[in-house]
Amino acid sequence: MTSPRDDARPPIARVVGDRVRSLRAGRRWSLEELAGRSGVSKGMVVQIEAGRTNPSIGTLVRIADAFGVTVARLVEEQRPPEVRVNGPADYTVLWEGSSGGRARLFGGIDEPEFVEFWEWVLEPGEEHVSEDHSVGTRELAHVLTGVLTLTVGQVEVHVGTGQTALFPGDVAHAYRNDSAEQTRVHLVVTMPPGEFDRRATH
Repeated sequence: MTSPRDDARPPIARVVGDRVRSLRAGRRWSLEELAGRSGVSKGMVVQIEAGRTNPSIGTLVRIADAFGVTVARLVEEQRPPEVRVNGPADYTVLWEGSSGGRARLFGGIDEPEFVEFWEWVLEPGEEHVSEDHSVGTRELAHVLTGVLTLTVGQVEVHVGTGQTALFPGDVAHAYRNDSAEQTRVHLVVTMPPGEFDRRATH
């Protein structure tokens, strides 16, 4: 039975909290173990599992990497059936820019391959900086409108309308709109299966 406080929790926070707690319990990990593997503080993990906070996209990526699942697995309320048709009401906004941009997660596949499908809208001057994902992650960005300034490690390129960039997601990277017009991008992220322990990379 839920309490009034539980019912007042933001829907995404509630779903993410329940899913993280379930995945952690299924692996018999302590809070400290998940914190160590993901690089997210124990205090933040406690807040997430309690549904008291809407974690940032960077935090969700770190936790998903640690479990070896997609971000979609953390934000979807239930496992999808074999055939599922999503619409705008089902898409989850996981990033909002200062000028109205947004990142929407259309969906993801966890087994046997790990794939996420996103839409990024960057208004002029907006930027999203992403940490490195699990080793072997690759991203494919197709620009629908505008120009995307893409920084991967020390390399910076401009991807124009109709162009597609394929790049490694296991190094720090950033998406930026330096133009005076909106930039809209469809992004596919592929990840190797398996859990990821950030402690092993340092």
